[in-house]
Amino acid sequence: MTNKKRLTSELKKYFGFDTFKGNQEAIMENLLDENDTFVLMPTGGGKSLCYQLPSLIMEGTAIVISPLIALMKNQVDAMRNYSEQEGIAHFLNSSLNRQAIDQVKADVVSGRTKLLYVAPESLTKEENIEFLKGIHISFYAVDEAHCISEWGHDFRPEYRKIRPIINEIGKRPVIALTATATPKVQHDIQKNLGMTDAKVFKSSFNRPNLYYEVRPKTKDVDKDIIKFIKSQEGKSGIIYCLSRKKVEELAATLQVNNIKALPYHAGMDSPTRTANQDAFLLEKVDVIVATIAFGMGIDKPDVRFVIHYDIPKSLEGYYQETGRAGRDGREGQCITFYTNKDLQKLEKFMQGKPIAEQEIGKQLLLETASYAESSVCRRKTLLHYFGEEYTPDNCGNCDNCLNPKKQVEAKDELCAIIETVIALKEKFKADHVINVLVGKATNEVKLYKQDELEVFGCKDDVDEKILNAVIRQAIIGGYLDRDIENYGLLKVTKKGHDFLKNPSSFKIVEDNDFSETDDDVEVKGGAACAVDPELYAMLRDLRKKIAKKHELPPYVIFQDPSLEAMATTYPINLDELQNIPGVGAGKAKRYGAEFVQLIKKHVEENEIERPEDMRIRSVANKSTMKISIIQAIDRKIALDELADSKCLEFSEMLDEVEAIVYSGTKINIDYFLNEVMDEDHQADIFEYFKESESDDLEAAIKELGSDYTEEEIRLVRIKFLSEMGN
Repeated sequence: MTNKKRLTSELKKYFGFDTFKGNQEAIMENLLDENDTFVLMPTGGGKSLCYQLPSLIMEGTAIVISPLIALMKNQVDAMRNYSEQEGIAHFLNSSLNRQAIDQVKADVVSGRTKLLYVAPESLTKEENIEFLKGIHISFYAVDEAHCISEWGHDFRPEYRKIRPIINEIGKRPVIALTATATPKVQHDIQKNLGMTDAKVFKSSFNRPNLYYEVRPKTKDVDKDIIKFIKSQEGKSGIIYCLSRKKVEELAATLQVNNIKALPYHAGMDSPTRTANQDAFLLEKVDVIVATIAFGMGIDKPDVRFVIHYDIPKSLEGYYQETGRAGRDGREGQCITFYTNKDLQKLEKFMQGKPIAEQEIGKQLLLETASYAESSVCRRKTLLHYFGEEYTPDNCGNCDNCLNPKKQVEAKDELCAIIETVIALKEKFKADHVINVLVGKATNEVKLYKQDELEVFGCKDDVDEKILNAVIRQAIIGGYLDRDIENYGLLKVTKKGHDFLKNPSSFKIVEDNDFSETDDDVEVKGGAACAVDPELYAMLRDLRKKIAKKHELPPYVIFQDPSLEAMATTYPINLDELQNIPGVGAGKAKRYGAEFVQLIKKHVEENEIERPEDMRIRSVANKSTMKISIIQAIDRKIALDELADSKCLEFSEMLDEVEAIVYSGTKINIDYFLNEVMDEDHQADIFEYFKESESDDLEAAIKELGSDYTEEEIRLVRIKFLSEMGN
């Protein structure tokens, strides 16, 4: 029987399918002919079948090297379901005791086991190497092969040892498989596994059923997520967060808002983690909130949405995680919340790592920022990153294509950029090129005397954001190339040189602006942001009356954004009021009674139906960070030392302390103020806030003048709010 016929009949016998998907059949035929095989196939394309079926047909045992214990268990269980024999598949890893290991080895030696999953760490153990030398191996499969490359999104040093160990055990054909690899990573994998001659099978990375959207991450992100999930009644979803702490917090917030959700991260004990994973797979819960530890190889075909609470560290990670949505080919929504602040945090986390690793990490973050901020079709950007050209201008299934921006002519800008890259001898990154274009004489520009070049300042009348957008879109258009291997240096392609000789129209769409989320922006226009302008006006009058009674500026009672929230979600008791941003238990108790009375009366008189889904319940004592800051201030720990201990910038520490006093908690920072400022300075600023109608920082800086720093003004504002309002 030919390999083709055998494959078809065994596919039906073991897996119950009549036909193969994509190029699965060609991949398996190549492996059955004992050739090295390299498979690039997106999540949901059926990668595991490419080695599972050949292992059942070929003589001996296939060794599958896989990075995650959860993934191994998942696949071994699946294989045992397809066969009547228990021992057909096994895994060998650190979770097994001696007795279980002996059973696995007995099954392998007897010939019952066709698939043996091994963690790379277990593969390096001397006793396992000796054992594997004595058995007949059909082939080696290296799953999640991108773990080999430092340029991949999940680099694991032990993956670099796979080839020498294979050579020691005994050479057999190798099949390497990955769902995400840029051309650079692909080359890295093949070189490291010693399979540069392997036949490469590359499926399209386009998943037409997935909808991609990037939303600004505001302080209401939890509320946005809850509203979205409630609009997806009964559907399965995954929410990815970068930190374990955020996973726990968000899962708890979802639970108190009547959403069936569970957390999953590597810091949980193994039985709980497995139970939570199973509850999701068995649909006892709708949502799993997880770190990236969740999902590799989790074969749930009907995940309907994947939400990224934090932007991932690389586009490969993003592609793989979003790829867990809609694996059955039906609807899959991929929603990402993005703020540039998150990227700055990720960059901070890299400090302390080797310089080369930091540079790689920064490049990967730049690609991610470029994807998030660009107004170009998301598919086009994503597929270009993986070395695939997507020709349609509008995919019709991403936020940028469904809400296209007007195109603007950028022929002159592109010519200037190409000329500047050439003048800089193609030895600099995009941000440096832009500095030269706009005439910014940075230390590096001066060092290379580039402020003397003719191109210096040639585009000083163009916004840097526009130039950034031109560079990004010129890369996708093939006029420029970013040399990833050399830390993202810009190069001019042949197409770019031709364009410079004979310029034609080059239209771009301006980037999306994520710089101002409402974390940073004072809400302007007041009632415009409230659902009920009439109630908003009444609340302002009430605030004025109470402020007058207490001889305080109105903003000390409640800030405008808090009143807007009240005129949107209608809190009618103190419990609900304290969940309003900037209120908290202290202020609710002190000033809240008259406000909820007024709101309740307004709701009853106007027969208003309160929007249940918008009143987000929060978990009590949600922020342990705030509690520990209050305790540290009580112990008179200097605020700059406190910031260092929490790994925060000083301004971020002030954000936290401001949030504490705005929500009504009284604190005393005199011990720190008296160390860093003289009493006259303090008195001047204090007096200013006493008489001012607003607590706006910019207005204060303008009024007080350059004798006072922004930090000094913020510190005294904290003292003022705490003493006068709390």
